[in-house]
Amino acid sequence: MTKRIAIIGAGLAGLAAAQALSGRGHEVTLFESRNRTGGRAGSFTDAASGQVIDACQHVSMGCCTNLAHFCRVAGIDHLLGPQRTLYFMTPDGRVSPFGPDYLPAPLHLARSFLMAHYLSLGDKLRIAWGLLCLRLTSPQADPPFLDWLLTHRQSQRAIDRFWGTVLVSALNEEPARVGLRYARKVFVDGFMGHRDGCVIDVPTVPLGALYGDDLLDGLSRKGVRVRLGEGVRAISIEGGRVSSLEMRSGEHVTADWYISAVPFDRLLGLLPEEVVERYSYFSDLRSLEISPITSVHLWYDRPVMRLPHVVLLDSIGQWVFSRGEVAPGEHYVQVVVSASRAFRGLSHDEVCRRVAEEMARLFPGGTLLRSRVVTEHAATFSAVPGVDRLRPPQASPIENLFVAGDWTRTGWPATMEGAVRSGYLAAEGVLARMGRRVRLVRAELHAGGVNE
Repeated sequence: MTKRIAIIGAGLAGLAAAQALSGRGHEVTLFESRNRTGGRAGSFTDAASGQVIDACQHVSMGCCTNLAHFCRVAGIDHLLGPQRTLYFMTPDGRVSPFGPDYLPAPLHLARSFLMAHYLSLGDKLRIAWGLLCLRLTSPQADPPFLDWLLTHRQSQRAIDRFWGTVLVSALNEEPARVGLRYARKVFVDGFMGHRDGCVIDVPTVPLGALYGDDLLDGLSRKGVRVRLGEGVRAISIEGGRVSSLEMRSGEHVTADWYISAVPFDRLLGLLPEEVVERYSYFSDLRSLEISPITSVHLWYDRPVMRLPHVVLLDSIGQWVFSRGEVAPGEHYVQVVVSASRAFRGLSHDEVCRRVAEEMARLFPGGTLLRSRVVTEHAATFSAVPGVDRLRPPQASPIENLFVAGDWTRTGWPATMEGAVRSGYLAAEGVLARMGRRVRLVRAELHAGGVNE
C-alpha cells in the first residue's frame, strides 16, 4: 500500500533519506525552508563579485562509505576530485607530503610519517606507540582524550602538531575537549584501517552545484517531490502521533510518516513544548554543546599557491584551499579555521587582517584584492566525552516521527558521512515500521576492502 512520507529539511540527512525512500512505491515529499538544498554544505552568491562560493570548504575521505554511495547513486560522484596526498606546512614554509604508498594498511602511511619534517624522532616513536595503543583500545571507551594522550606519554609537540592538527579538522573541536571514542575513530578508521581511508575528496564545483539541480532532477525522476522555499512552522502532535505539519504559509500538510532532518535546536523549536518536556529523547538535546567554524575567503591578483591545499601547523588557519582563477585576474583562496572560538568578539575586519597577514608570510607575492569572513556559529555538535548519551536514535518516542541529522546516533562524529548515515538509518526505520526490513547503511572500510 502506498504511504505518504514527509521529510523536513533538505540538508544531506534529508536528501539521503529522500533518496533511500525513492522508487519504492511511496509518495515522498521533501520540504526545505530555503530556496536551495545542502544545508550547511551549501553555497551563496558573493555580492561583491557575483561569484557563487561555498560558505565553508567541505571535504570527505575514503572511509566515508555512505557519502560515497549517496553521491554515486545520485550521479554526482564525478564532481568530486580525489587528492591522495596531504601537504603539511610549518611557519617557516617547509612542506611535507603525507599520503599512502604500496604497503598494506596499517603500514601504508609509514614512509610519509617517517619523512615528516615537523616531528622529531622521539615524537614519532611516541606517536607510533600511541597509535598502537589506540587501535587496541575499546571503540566504546570515551574518557577525555587529552588525559589519554598524556597517560600514553605524548609530548606537547606531538599533541599540537599531530593529534591536535588532525582532530581539529576532523571533529571541529580542540583535543582538550574531545572524548576518546571519536578521536579513536578518526585515526583508526581514517588512517589505519584501509589504504584509501585517508584519501580526501574535494568538490570540483561549488557545493550548491554538487547538491543542486542534477541531484534534484534525479530525485524528481524517482518520484520525490521537492518543495523549496516552504518552511515548517510547527509539528502538530495528537495522541502520541504527528497529526500534521503546520507550514509558514498557513497550510497544513498530512502524511503517514514523518522524518525531521533539521538541526537539533530547530527541531526543539518545531515541537510542542510539552512534548519536549515529556521525553528526555528531546529534552536531552538542550545539553548538546556546539562548536563554530570560520571560513576566510581571499581573492588575489595572481596565484599564491602551487599546491591544491595545505594543512597549516602552529598557525591561525588550519586548511588552505586554492580554488584557482575564478575570474580574469582573480585567484581565490579559502582558509578554514575549525573550532574558531578564539575569534569570538573580533570583528570580521580583524579576523581578515590576522589571516591575511599570515597568508602573506606563508605565500608571499600576491596582492589581496578583497576578502570575506563567514562563521557558522553552530557548525557541529562537540564530540565531548560521553556525548553519545545525548544523541538520540532515529526512531523517536512519537510513533510516526523519525529523526535524522549528523547529531543523531550514527556511530560517527558530526560529518557529511554522519549526516548521510542518519538519513539512511531513518529511512530504514520507516520501511521497517511498514513491514519491509532493508539494510541501507553501507558497511565501513577494513583492510581487505569494503566490509559488505
